[in-house]
Amino acid sequence: MKEISFESPNKSRKKNLFIKNLIKFFIVLFIILLLTSLVFLSIHLYKKNTSTIKNIKAAWQNYDYQTIYEIGKPYLQENPFNNTVLTYYGYACFFLAQSQTDNTQTQTYLDESINKLRLAIYEANQSLLPQLQYMLGRAYFFKSTITTNYYADLAIKYLTLAKENGYKADDIPEYLGLSYASLDMTMESISAFSEALLVRESDALLLAIAEQYYKAKEFVVAEQYLFRIIKNSQNDEMIIKSQILLGNIYIDREDYEKALKEFENVLQKSQNSADAHYGIGVIYEKQGNLVKARAEWRQTLKYQVNHQGALQKLNSN
Repeated sequence: MKEISFESPNKSRKKNLFIKNLIKFFIVLFIILLLTSLVFLSIHLYKKNTSTIKNIKAAWQNYDYQTIYEIGKPYLQENPFNNTVLTYYGYACFFLAQSQTDNTQTQTYLDESINKLRLAIYEANQSLLPQLQYMLGRAYFFKSTITTNYYADLAIKYLTLAKENGYKADDIPEYLGLSYASLDMTMESISAFSEALLVRESDALLLAIAEQYYKAKEFVVAEQYLFRIIKNSQNDEMIIKSQILLGNIYIDREDYEKALKEFENVLQKSQNSADAHYGIGVIYEKQGNLVKARAEWRQTLKYQVNHQGALQKLNSN
C-alpha cells in the first residue's frame, strides 16, 4: 500500500501567508501605478488647460476672435464644462456673428454663442453673472433681428436680469426698447426708449420713439420727436422716414393739406419713394378721388413691387 503524505499545518499556513502577502503586494503596486498615472494625467491636463486658457486670453487681448473659435471648439468637445473657455468662446462667437455678411453663417455663430453662454451661466461666479446675462441678451436680440423677432422675449429676459443684477451698459435701454417694440409692447418700449434718450440721442432713436408714440395714438408727442429730426438731422434717409410718418399722422387727423405737403417734400428729395406715393394715394382716396388714388398706388408698385398697402388698396378698390 502506497504511503499517504500529509503537509504539516505550519508549512501550509506559511504558504497561505506568502500567497496573501503576494496578492497584497500586487494590489499596492497596482494602486501606486494607478495613482502615479492619475498624477501624471492631472499634471498633463493642468498644463494643457493652462496653455489653452493662456492662448485664448492672449487672442482675446488682440481681438482675435477667429483664433479663440479655432482653439476653443476642439477643446470644448473634450472638456464641455470648462467655464472660462465657455465664456470666451461664447463671446468670440457673438463677435464673429456680427462680422458676417451671410445670414446663415451669422445664425450658426449666434446659435453657438447662445449655447455656450447658457452653459457658462450655470457655473458662473456671481461677479461675472450679470455680464454673461448681458451678452446672452445681446445674442438673443441679434438672433431675433434675423428670425422675425421670435427671440425678442428672451432678449428682454436676459437684458433685464443683467440690469437688475447691476450690470451697466448704455445700450441696454435701446435694445429693450427695440425688443418691446417688435412684440407690440408699446408702452414698455416708450419707457425703455425714453431711458435710452437720457444716455445718448440719435436720429434712429428719436424716430423709434416717435413710431411708438404714433402706435399709441399720442400724435402730439410723436410730432415733437419728428420735428427734431427734420430740423436737426444731416441724414436724408432719417428725414424722409420722419416726413412719411408725419404725413401719416396728418392723414389720421384728416389734415390732408399738411399731409400732402409732407409727401411732396419727400418726393423732392426722392422721386422714387414708394411710401410717399402710397400716402398721396390714401389722401386722394379719403377725398373720394379713386382714379387719382389708384394712379398713385400703381406708382407705388412701380418703385416697390411688394408694397403691401398698395397691393391691398388696388385689390379692394
